[in-house]
Amino acid sequence: MLSAILIATGLIATAWGCWRGYAAARTSLVPLLRQGEPTRTLVDAARPVHARIRVRLAARNVLLAVAWLGVAMYGLYLTTVGLGMRA
Repeated sequence: MLSAILIATGLIATAWGCWRGYAAARTSLVPLLRQGEPTRTLVDAARPVHARIRVRLAARNVLLAVAWLGVAMYGLYLTTVGLGMRA
């Protein structure tokens, strides 16, 4: 019974983590690809690269995507442990 619970939660965590990681990675590219408002773009271009709003948004979303992929990896671990208990 415990192995079935580990397998089920592992598969759910893997699917959820992969989906949310994909969504976060996809949204991390949006601020870097669109043009934006011309005046705000000129003001933002005067700042250092690490202080630009678009770069900070992209970096935050990339870190979020990596965290969700970590959840997916933990789900794979739970599934492996559940399958190992079954044998």
